[in-house]
Amino acid sequence: MAIPKVFITRRLPEKCIKPLQQVAEVKMWSEEYKPVPREVLLQEVQTSHGLLTMLSDRVDETLLAQAPQLKCVANLAVGYDNIDLEACRLHHVIPCNTPDVLTETTADLVFALLMASGRRLIEANDYLKQGKWQEWGPFLMAGADIHHKTIGIVGMGRIGTAVARRAQGFAMNVIYHNRRRNVEAESELGARFCGFESLLETADFVVNLIPYTETTKGLFNQNAFTKMKKTALFINAGRGATVDEDALYQALLEGEIAGAGLDVFSQEPIPKEHPLLTLEQVVALPHIGSASVETRKQMISLCCKNLMRTLAGEKPITPIETSR
Repeated sequence: MAIPKVFITRRLPEKCIKPLQQVAEVKMWSEEYKPVPREVLLQEVQTSHGLLTMLSDRVDETLLAQAPQLKCVANLAVGYDNIDLEACRLHHVIPCNTPDVLTETTADLVFALLMASGRRLIEANDYLKQGKWQEWGPFLMAGADIHHKTIGIVGMGRIGTAVARRAQGFAMNVIYHNRRRNVEAESELGARFCGFESLLETADFVVNLIPYTETTKGLFNQNAFTKMKKTALFINAGRGATVDEDALYQALLEGEIAGAGLDVFSQEPIPKEHPLLTLEQVVALPHIGSASVETRKQMISLCCKNLMRTLAGEKPITPIETSR
């Protein structure tokens, strides 16, 4: 039997993919920080049995139609809005993602972003490094308390629950909105389910962790930001397209909300001239939610295991449900 072929769309550490190389012929794009050109990807999938993809790689009907031997797509992420699940089902391709292994690491980053936004840490750091700190004053770089405040989590899945657990350490009041009740989080953490509008009106920190779908597209719009407290901070570590960024910019500019911490954007990489990046009350990060060395290695390992199992005719560890 011919050895299966796998194409990896970014350069990854050789140590991490060594187990996969022992059972498959692995070809890898040469760049770590630049996505594989679409035309190269379309060429490579014609002879590939497996793909290890990034969020920037579109796995759609056009690609799958040119991949007659493809059995599995392992996405290096929890999210999979870059994958057409219906097209995968029709072409009998199994898509996989990397849940669980990045939950705690991402929750760490979300809470760090919340704290940096609330206490104006990046702004204060820049203030000092730019030589602006000449005298001390009682309200110099004064931010917002985090302890005993209300955190409103939109999207109470694994990561949302982990964020709520961290909020407990700050004696925060946890409210959440989700497609369905999270009874476990309510029981373990005292989280309280509420409607979306009620959450916006009540929370001091609104944390967005929802995935991108047609129903969540632009959910955080002008109307949503208007309902929030003027002292509230908005944290987005879900998906950029769930936010109307023009509306967010106006809300910040006009003082409808106090600040924002953003790890994701509708266009990534975000252009350096984007209006949101001009505001001091915005903490912006380059989509690094799960970016710890340990977690990224675990994510790569899980992708490799999913590919290896699928290519061997076994069920992968974390397949994405494609049934309708």
